[in-house]
Amino acid sequence: MEFLTEYGLFLAKIVTFVVAALVVISVVMSAAQKERGDHEGEGELKIRKLNEKYEKLREAIQARLMSGPQRKAFHKARKKLEKAEKKAAKAAKDTGDQDDSRSRVYVLDFDGDIKASDTDPLRRAITAVLSVADPEKDEVVIRLESGGGLVHSYGLAAAQLDRIRSKGVRLTACVDKVAASGGYMMACVAGKIVASPFAILGSIGVVAQLPNFHRLLKKNDVDFEVLTAGEHKRTMTIFGENTDKGRQKFLEDLEDTHGLFKEYVSERRPDLDITAVANGDIWFGKRALEVKLIDEIKTSDEYLIEACDRADVVSVAYQRKRTLPEKLGLATSAALEHTVWKVLGAFRNQKFQ
Repeated sequence: MEFLTEYGLFLAKIVTFVVAALVVISVVMSAAQKERGDHEGEGELKIRKLNEKYEKLREAIQARLMSGPQRKAFHKARKKLEKAEKKAAKAAKDTGDQDDSRSRVYVLDFDGDIKASDTDPLRRAITAVLSVADPEKDEVVIRLESGGGLVHSYGLAAAQLDRIRSKGVRLTACVDKVAASGGYMMACVAGKIVASPFAILGSIGVVAQLPNFHRLLKKNDVDFEVLTAGEHKRTMTIFGENTDKGRQKFLEDLEDTHGLFKEYVSERRPDLDITAVANGDIWFGKRALEVKLIDEIKTSDEYLIEACDRADVVSVAYQRKRTLPEKLGLATSAALEHTVWKVLGAFRNQKFQ
């Protein structure tokens, strides 16, 4: 009897927990739906002056190297200077005497996946920058990282960068890790490409691959029919039987896309021997410089720190407000990624012990 009583209490706890969980999930989903309806498409520009960032890093190391009295005097003098600068800036704003002669470098970031998902934030950031950029003295720097992906997606991303070029604003692409295939399609829009010594560049080619289950279906007596209106509506299929004629048409489409890719790159980098580099190969930074895929070996940090001496360097990024499910999904994804890398790191450490 005592066992039944404890078992009943256990079941009651389980039922209570499940009901509570369902209520919480229902509330969360309801709030998420409302949030999505209220804020669909909304976001904001994040603007940060990188001159101040690098200056603070320099001051931090300087202060750490000083003795106690020196550090105290340094911070006191720094606060006095900041107060004077703020006062002068306010006075200039009130009188309309701001110095607009100093040029600006606007820094944009693009971290590409196979769908070039960063294109929309990039589009919005470019629109904002072009509304204030002066073609005579300003510059846009795109920090680009992408191994490429869908042709039409990266075609649109590259077209967004073309907007900067068409407005006559100087554009520089900085590649620290990789700008290959569609990523290089974007990079070549810039008047100058700067890459780190071991960045991966090139891969000017087109690839398509798909499995075919026709023989498996045929073996199991499963018919699959493809009905089309138009001879070339479907040239290749993963379930039906592919024909030599269909394969030939598919290859012709790939070759045509490759031709358009080569034309696009050649128009923007006329000094490049496109025949020599448009074979799908990749080049590391120093080798890429030799074949003129890039113009200079330098990391983005080096380039921007040097730019701080001659201009106001401003980071501009558009961030869309994420819905609650997206926030929860990002948190879960980050936790999972951390766990995976931790496990891989443990295996690696065991291997080299």
